[in-house]
Amino acid sequence: MSNVEITGIPNKEPSAFYRWMVLLFLSVAMYGNYYVFDSISLVADQLKTQLNFSDLDIGQMYSYYSVAAIIVLIFGGILVDKWGTKKSSIVFASICTVSGFLVAFSSNLYLMLAGRFLLGVGSEPLIVAITVAIAKWFKGKQLSFALGVNLFLARAGTYTVDNSPSIFPGAYSEGYQGPLLIAALIGILALAGVLIYAMLEHRGEKLFILGEGTRTDKLNVKDFFKFNKSFWYITLLCVTFYSAIFPFRAFAIKFFMETHNVSREMAGSLISWLPLAAMIATPLIGLLVDYIGKRALLMTFGSILLLPVYLLMGYTDVSLYVPVIMMGVAFSLIPAVMWPAVAYIVEEKRLGSAYALMTLIQQIGMALFPVVIGAANDYSGASATNPGGYHLGMWIFSILGILGLIFAYLLRKAETGSEGHGLEQGIK
Repeated sequence: MSNVEITGIPNKEPSAFYRWMVLLFLSVAMYGNYYVFDSISLVADQLKTQLNFSDLDIGQMYSYYSVAAIIVLIFGGILVDKWGTKKSSIVFASICTVSGFLVAFSSNLYLMLAGRFLLGVGSEPLIVAITVAIAKWFKGKQLSFALGVNLFLARAGTYTVDNSPSIFPGAYSEGYQGPLLIAALIGILALAGVLIYAMLEHRGEKLFILGEGTRTDKLNVKDFFKFNKSFWYITLLCVTFYSAIFPFRAFAIKFFMETHNVSREMAGSLISWLPLAAMIATPLIGLLVDYIGKRALLMTFGSILLLPVYLLMGYTDVSLYVPVIMMGVAFSLIPAVMWPAVAYIVEEKRLGSAYALMTLIQQIGMALFPVVIGAANDYSGASATNPGGYHLGMWIFSILGILGLIFAYLLRKAETGSEGHGLEQGIK
């Protein structure tokens, strides 16, 4: 009989197998969550033709998610801390699951927007809860790699939904509702994954000594005035970069089909290069940067790569693979360098506030620009019969790219000066 059975007190660490089982089901939950979020872009043209939605309406579906995320970020993980990871992950995954079905079974714009808002309410704190749970099980035990695996499988959800026209061709031939119902059903994985995780942890608490995880990031208004200029350059690069990538993804399938005459399957395959590149390259780039440094220089290079992408797609007949691959490299490079770089320029006691503020400002951009691009498309009459109507939106994305390059250059200039924080230094 083991000592655990005699005393009832856990006295050993979890086995590697048990930890990786926990990670597997938490990652399954993230997969389902990401699939539901990205499902709208694949039916954007059908929503327009079948339900008479405008591009502004479609953009609002992403903006409502981000507005909910902003509200959640203001309260910064309070409920996760109060309820614990098991209860909070189940509650928030349940909200995500309900939101998927609300969107799938509705033909009313306002009900769909309510569903997307609910998704933001559930999804963002679910990601926080899952991150804290992984830290609880892996702190001191390959935590960085475990978080990388979790993000890899989460982005696999995006990759799958981008290729869903090839995986579920019959569903798309019947209209918008079939693909959204499939997304809702796959979204059940978010709830199923955290339920199994909760059972594993409930049993594990009786058998093993578990870590306490990490504190969730919270906004501290007093800290806002203490961040240095390098932090603000990175934050401004963050909001311009993500505002140029994710709102474009919202309309990418429709844009590719109506301006370059490609099939829905081909359009989905093209845009899936973004998450695929990030899945494979981001961990490798992170490992490389640890050794060579040059973080601000690499962010500048990624910004340069993104600069011509939208005008190439909007004004030329060059193969779409060229700008998409350029975007994929930038999408892998900049986030892999940008987020870890914050830890170099912000002191540890303010790091939580720094990440929370950076994410909040990022979400403000992601709430604003899907609506801006949708309104621009509507104003210019963007459609299959008027592909030039997309030019205004492409210029807006390009201006964001120019601003991102300026902020990356200013960051590089600051970090190579006498007040640098070591961003350009690697492992000696």
